[in-house]
Amino acid sequence: MESPELYIEALIFASENSIRAEEIMYCLQLSFEQDFSEAEVLTAIQNIKQKYDAPGFAMQLVNISNGYQFLTKPEYHTVIKQLQLQRSKKKLSQAALETLAIIAYQQPVTKLDIEQIRGVNCDYSVQKLLEKELIVITGKAETVGKPILYATSPFFMDYFGINSINQLPQLKELISAGSDIGEQQE
Repeated sequence: MESPELYIEALIFASENSIRAEEIMYCLQLSFEQDFSEAEVLTAIQNIKQKYDAPGFAMQLVNISNGYQFLTKPEYHTVIKQLQLQRSKKKLSQAALETLAIIAYQQPVTKLDIEQIRGVNCDYSVQKLLEKELIVITGKAETVGKPILYATSPFFMDYFGINSINQLPQLKELISAGSDIGEQQE
């Protein structure tokens, strides 16, 4: 095999979520029974990225969640948005989004903590988020009853196009300055 570049491109394309360089190396080593260095794989990934950065492609290679994934370029987002609107049946409900936000900002968190913040039962929302693989069970709390702890999953990062939880907007950025409770209007 001369260059693993086309095989790496195929792996990235076929991967449902972002694929890490280590996973690519593992697949290549098993398939071709020879060692591939991380530098060799990263060089090939850089070549693929340069190829797709050219104007003749609607996709680009993006580093997301410590891996690589093909995404459409921003100039095609309006047409993609129309497709997504047609397929909006899979959208998260308002309750699921609120639950997911609490988990993202408070993780790891118990269901009781989520319910205390939201003020309502969240069994259904937590179950749906687990089914959609946006959250995972990370263990049990060291409190009475040992309740289950929830946190965001690696798929959460892919879904929202971020590399780490630190890239989420800060809560103070989300609160508008002119709408504080109890503030008097002039």
